[in-house]
Amino acid sequence: MKDKILNFLIIFLLTILVVNVFFKDKENTTTWVLTFKSSKTSYTIPASPSLLITNNTDKSVKLNTCNDIAINYSWEKLVFPKEFCKDLDIKPNTKETIEYNKYYNQFLNEWTYNYLIKLDKKEYITQTEIKNKWIISKIFVWLIYAPLYNLTIFFIILFNNSLWWAIITITIIIRLFLLYPQHKMMLSQRKLQAIQPKIKAIQEKHKWNSQALWVEMMKLYKEESVNPFWSCWLLIIQMPILLVIYRIFINIKDYSNVYYIYDKLWNFNLDSIGHNFFGMDLLGVWWVTWISLWIFIAVIQFIQVKLSLANNKSNAKWVVLEKKKDASNYSSFMPDPDLLNKFMLYWLPAMVWVFTYSLLAWVWIYWGISTIFTIFQQLIVNKIVKK
Repeated sequence: MKDKILNFLIIFLLTILVVNVFFKDKENTTTWVLTFKSSKTSYTIPASPSLLITNNTDKSVKLNTCNDIAINYSWEKLVFPKEFCKDLDIKPNTKETIEYNKYYNQFLNEWTYNYLIKLDKKEYITQTEIKNKWIISKIFVWLIYAPLYNLTIFFIILFNNSLWWAIITITIIIRLFLLYPQHKMMLSQRKLQAIQPKIKAIQEKHKWNSQALWVEMMKLYKEESVNPFWSCWLLIIQMPILLVIYRIFINIKDYSNVYYIYDKLWNFNLDSIGHNFFGMDLLGVWWVTWISLWIFIAVIQFIQVKLSLANNKSNAKWVVLEKKKDASNYSSFMPDPDLLNKFMLYWLPAMVWVFTYSLLAWVWIYWGISTIFTIFQQLIVNKIVKK
């Protein structure tokens, strides 16, 4: 029966392959089309619209960004300054993007904006919709994003347009803000390591009664002033901040952000931001930068994890908490703490490399400075716990 099903699937796939090869419409395979398309179907105010031009023909396409392209809003044509008007020569099988982000103030009204392109007696039409943010998004932007963005711009101006020093300063401020919850989390982790023998004893005593085990564990945590959930709280606290910081730096030179700049910083020129540090482009990705930064991050990440596991010499295996269905005995439910510690110590740097290799260089810098800050904080915590 299995052979018949397999033979049927093979014949079916071969039939589809033959149909696609010999009976496919030849006209659909030709790539002679010239297309104009808005990069996004919709934007939110302040918008940074752009027009994507794809030339899949065998000829070059020449056009002027003002004379040949018109953007209509409510039956009125948008007017752009002379410096925006330029001639483009788009080669065959290439793409060109026309950016309108410097002129975000032309797109401050909710409406459907139509692009009308007239070229070689042909007309091309595309459109994009400008929307306003929801009330929750507005509150988030004006209470968190806008202040942090202006603070970043302030430090860039303070340090002579250096993005490098602004990143360092912002990182230190964030770490100081998280100093207390980070300190509590580290103390809780070290205390949790110290009371592992007591946890082991409770688990052995109540391994057949999960309810009693849970009650005794909570009682022990209370007596020892240990909160195993501090790491979760720290993540909840810092995640919104990290997301905002990431968005700020990833769009640091987007002109639509001028919409959020306060009056006293209004004359700041985004083009003056210096994002190079000793030949390293903080807003770019380059394999030499990637490898050098990864080695740096891996080393300090190893040191930080090593310090967090200092004096942790517990060799006890965690006991069974559950019994599998239809099983005659209990199997291990929780991992060996030593194995878990070794995983964090040796594999965490490798995981950092895998998950962050494509990130911009400034993310590595932020991560590195934050980790160094954590190392010093961990040294202090270790001394407190030792006393």
